[in-house]
This record gives sequence, C-alpha cells and structure tokens, in this order.
Amino acid sequence: MAMLEVKDLEVYYGVIQAIKGISFEVNEGEVIALIGANGAGKTTTLHTITGLLSPKSGHVMFQGQDITKVPAHKIVSMGMAHVPEGRRVFADLSVYENLRMGAYTRKDKAEIEESLKNVYKRFPHLEERKNEMAGTLSAGEQQMLAMGRALMSKPKIILMDEPSMGLSPILVNEIFDIIRSVSESGTTVLLVEQNAKKALSIADRAYVLETGRIVMEGNAKDLLENDDIKKAYLGE
Repeated sequence: MAMLEVKDLEVYYGVIQAIKGISFEVNEGEVIALIGANGAGKTTTLHTITGLLSPKSGHVMFQGQDITKVPAHKIVSMGMAHVPEGRRVFADLSVYENLRMGAYTRKDKAEIEESLKNVYKRFPHLEERKNEMAGTLSAGEQQMLAMGRALMSKPKIILMDEPSMGLSPILVNEIFDIIRSVSESGTTVLLVEQNAKKALSIADRAYVLETGRIVMEGNAKDLLENDDIKKAYLGE
C-alpha cells in the first residue's frame, strides 16, 4: 500500500481549473520528484495534499486514511510536514523559537529535545545562530531552518516546495545533500522542484506536471535520459 495516494484530484481557483484530475502515489522510503514549469500546478498540488486548499473532487489518502477534508494542523500531527515555497520562516522569532514551533503538535518533551539535537547535528549553522532572529539569516540558512522546523514535527513524509529557489549553486548542492540524507534516515520525501536535473538526480521516481495534468511518469534515471525531458526541462 502506498504511503500517500492522490486520486483523480481536481482543484479550482474560482472558475479556473488548476489541477485536472491527477493521480499519483508515493511509497514509503521513496524520494518522489514532481517537476514542471511555472504555473503547472505543483504548489497547488502540495497545498491540497496538506489541507491548505480543498479540492473540488478526488481524494488524498495517507497511510490508508482519507485525509481530503482533514484540517491542515491535524494532518501535521498524523505525520506529514510541509516545507513551503519561499521558506516562510517566522522572521521576528529566534531560530530556536522557529524550531520549537515545528514541534507544536507534539507533547513528548524528552523526544522534542532529542529532535532538536538531531536538527542541530544536521544543521550546525542553526545551532550557532539559535538565539538570532530568523529574519537576519541568509536565504540558505532560512531554507535550512524551514527544513529543520519541518523535521521537528517528526514526520513520516516531508513535502518540500522549491527548496533550491534563490540559492547559489554551492548552497543548492548542500540542500540536495541534506534532502538525500533526510531520505536515507527513513523519512519519505515528495519534492517539488524547478531544478529538474537536481531533483531527478536524487529521486527514485518522478511525475511531470503540465498545466494541471500529469503528462509523464517513470524512473527518475530514465527521465533524466529522456530526450523530451532534456529539451523541456534540462536545457539540453
């Protein structure tokens, strides 16, 4: 059984249909990439899965349970975390306070402290700057903070929206190394990313979204070699 299953999802903004009946699944332990041009519907898909948008029709199943109408905060406590596009850290709170906000659905104090230690181990920069306001961090550090905050909820699956956006090439490599290590430590990853080459290089499988429809899917390594994908998304 798939950990996450999206079935025949249709989403509208007013009269405009943004998602046109898409279906896909994410199995436990996989890194799945959702790639496509701007406006393809990638962010809308993530927002619908995590309860921030309501679909007109279709279903979202998480670990065999229908979560289509479950509120976003309850979805977090079920084990799904979302790293939003543009990072969305709380600029006027400290790095430490931002990380604690990620654990707001948890009650286990000792385990929360353990999670905090693990986040600091994964992101040493954040520990060095834990008392500084999040708004003073660089773009790369804010991205790490957004990822660390999501990991504080102890997710079974983490949804990441454009984690490399606005970052230098060196930082992009670092962020993708972190995504790979998050996956290797047992967290399933659904990755929305405009940098298709990078996304496909770490993914197991991928889906290509165009104007609200999935037009291609397959093994990520195969898609990296696909001529149509190369032409449309890899600049080759």
